Amino acid sequence: MCSPPTSACRVRSGWPARLWPASLLGRLTLVMVAGRLVTQLAASAIWDSQLRAKAQVEAQSAARYVAHGAAGAIRFFRSLPPAYRLLIIQQLREMGGTRFFVNLNHAYVPVEAIAGQPLADSVIATVGAPLRQDLPNSPGFRLAFAWPDRLAVAEHDVRLDDLPNAWVQHVLLLQPDPAPILVIQTEIEPGNWLYMAALMPNPYFLNTSDPFAWDRLMPQALSLAVVLLLCLLVVRSITRPLAALSDAAAALGQGHDEEARPLPETGSREFINTARAFSAMRERIGRYIDDRERLFISISHDLRTPITRLKLRSELLDDEALRNEFEEDLDELDMMVKGALQCVKDSDIHENPAEIRLDALLGRLVRSAQLAGHAVAFSPAGITVRGKPLALKRALGNLLDNALFYGARAEIGVAEEPGSVVISVRDHGPGVPEDALPRLFDPYVRLAHGREQNDGGMGLGLGIARGIIEAHGGRLELANHPEGGLDARVRLPASG
Repeated sequence: MCSPPTSACRVRSGWPARLWPASLLGRLTLVMVAGRLVTQLAASAIWDSQLRAKAQVEAQSAARYVAHGAAGAIRFFRSLPPAYRLLIIQQLREMGGTRFFVNLNHAYVPVEAIAGQPLADSVIATVGAPLRQDLPNSPGFRLAFAWPDRLAVAEHDVRLDDLPNAWVQHVLLLQPDPAPILVIQTEIEPGNWLYMAALMPNPYFLNTSDPFAWDRLMPQALSLAVVLLLCLLVVRSITRPLAALSDAAAALGQGHDEEARPLPETGSREFINTARAFSAMRERIGRYIDDRERLFISISHDLRTPITRLKLRSELLDDEALRNEFEEDLDELDMMVKGALQCVKDSDIHENPAEIRLDALLGRLVRSAQLAGHAVAFSPAGITVRGKPLALKRALGNLLDNALFYGARAEIGVAEEPGSVVISVRDHGPGVPEDALPRLFDPYVRLAHGREQNDGGMGLGLGIARGIIEAHGGRLELANHPEGGLDARVRLPASG
């Protein structure tokens, strides 16, 4: 496992993690949207199955009705003398009011059938069975569904569109939307084919089985849009107070609490209770900080006064050896008090955050070190961060001092990474044992090499630097450089 989380951990987590939003608003919205879509799809699937079953029953019932009517018409035309058939057909066309459009041909007329419609195929099979039952002596039937604009009605490629409008209006053509036409062809005697075309009782029966028809999708789409809008409003009302709480907690953690506004006590009961508890905690922390400052002011006064008095009294001792021992102990005690106070106060510098040009800040530190005779390499990078200038200067100054104490020379580098700015301070000393790296931040911890190089230090600089950097929302990492020496890396949030 990766602890704490790093960019490497996020990369190893794989692509599903990138699809999972980081914010609570995004997660709740995604869950609600996904839940609504799954519910909608499940309901649509159930509705589709029921709709198809109902359409199948209704279409088969209508098909049997049409089949019996077609069988009666075929028997009628078979019973007529051939010379009278065209006369009857002409009268039917002029009078109208019939279900079937009828024509006589000398051969079978090819029909471009509708493909990929299971319900149409089922209706054709249902029509064929009663026809064969009612007309057992018929040589056979040719059945098909076709669209009006592609329908051939007679020999020599005569199309439905070529016929007079009065012959087919309301019989085969419907406005504004065309309907599929059932075509029945049978040979009533050698060389004479009876051509019959008709609409189903429900002309748009194919549409009734389509769950994705526009008139069905529109209400579902509107319902889904309304539900999603309401979900977004509810989720937004839940997460907005949490965002305010998050900002207040971040401001408190980074020492900007004086700029934070009071949390509004609105929203759900749970959030109101949380806001009240947070406000009470913030007040207690504020009182604690004030008490701590007063405490250390008191400690500084109460301890330094007797130490100074003891130093004056030690001057009155006649025994020089005893006087030197007293002064040495008092100097050590004075240094420990100063170190303890510095450890607390240096990590809590009260100043307003501002935009900091790292080239200018690090340049001043480098020039001061070079004037003192140290070798420091630094290349400007033109990068800006937001923070407390004096506090950040003190933290980076501690790192640079630490590098110069324990190495012959130091190198400072600045680089940008996704979402952060990295400042590296590397020395060219002997480095630090790997097992000792975690203890370098502890107060008063100094390794043997450090005591030899800087016997006046207290081992507080790294701890102070880490406290300041963490107060800026960053982190301080220590590691041995592959080419030797200790490499201190400061990662600060990018100001963008």
